[in-house]
Amino acid sequence: MVPIEMTWANMIAGVKLVVQVKLMPDAVQAPAVERTLRGANEAANWVSALSFDHFGLKGSVRELRKLCYGELKARGFGAQAAQHVIKRVADSYTALRASIRAGNLGPEGSRRRRRAESKAVVFRPEAAHTYDDRCLSWNFDAQTVSIWTLDGRLKSIRFACSPVALKQLAESRKGETDLTARDGKLFLVATIDLPEPEVFEPKGFIGVDRGITNLATTSDGDNHSGRRLGRYRRWQARKRAELQARQTRSAKQLLNKRARREARHATHINHKISKTVVAVAQRTDRGIALEELGGIRERVTVPRDQRARQSSWPFHQLGAFIAYKAKRAGVPFIEVDPAYTSQRCPRCGHTERANRRTRDHFHCRRCGLAGPADHVAGANIATRGVTAWVFVNMPDPAPA
Repeated sequence: MVPIEMTWANMIAGVKLVVQVKLMPDAVQAPAVERTLRGANEAANWVSALSFDHFGLKGSVRELRKLCYGELKARGFGAQAAQHVIKRVADSYTALRASIRAGNLGPEGSRRRRRAESKAVVFRPEAAHTYDDRCLSWNFDAQTVSIWTLDGRLKSIRFACSPVALKQLAESRKGETDLTARDGKLFLVATIDLPEPEVFEPKGFIGVDRGITNLATTSDGDNHSGRRLGRYRRWQARKRAELQARQTRSAKQLLNKRARREARHATHINHKISKTVVAVAQRTDRGIALEELGGIRERVTVPRDQRARQSSWPFHQLGAFIAYKAKRAGVPFIEVDPAYTSQRCPRCGHTERANRRTRDHFHCRRCGLAGPADHVAGANIATRGVTAWVFVNMPDPAPA
């Protein structure tokens, strides 16, 4: 019932998971919680507009506190709630500046970047609002929470989650909690900090080649085909086209609903693939090597009819799922250079574009080795994983 997901940003610092639980207020509690969430986002929009007018994209928490704290208190926000609204706004501009510096919104002068720089950040009415332990407290035995609202403190609001998630929350919850709404339902999103297991010394590596036709192919020959998923996505594309042609309000609502459903389906498929790959690696005492695909959309050219498939499938998400599941299991994980992995012969090392004349088949022009191209790429990735692991874990040289 409750998805447990990993955030890629938190993964580097340790094994941090995000647990989502469903909040189940009664008929009296629900309007107060919903009003608080909408009020917090309306206040955030007001602070954001004020920050943009006074400081552009460079508003800081300290400056915004001087400017907005008194008014937020007058609007009924408690001290901690007001601080969280201000911090959310400042953090959103910090993230926007970082995204601009990284080039995620295009080069200077591009239309997308100009639009982002020319207006204030806007928060959705149901965007997540942050609570700390003074504004929200958990009772895991009764499976309830006590939460601050604009109508006062509400106690004994029930929440629902799986037994596994409840145990993890009770033992390892750490930090702040987000209140959010989706499809008319309220959710709490909390972070749990699990102990990091010791990584074992691998006896070898499993290479994983990611693609569109075959979502993942390992050096063992295991193939996770995307044929069935492709049919599903083409069917969804036809339904989207039909709804887009209507151009009605209900059609737009259905489009958003279908987009979320398709995203959940893709996430489910990626979870299944990553779970299988990590389980095989753990059982055979091997590590996992993955090709580093940063900037693949800029580097790789595909036929026009495949552009939507390449742009929409979450390759990065599959890699992130494999990485964090490997870390949870103590399985060694490494990313390697993807250059020429599908053109290099794993037996003789001969590299030539003609070795792969078609997408599915590999045939070495020098030694005659032949086989599925994705399997060959997985084998090359596994070999590079062994080399890279040795290099990364090489002891520091003794001082002269």
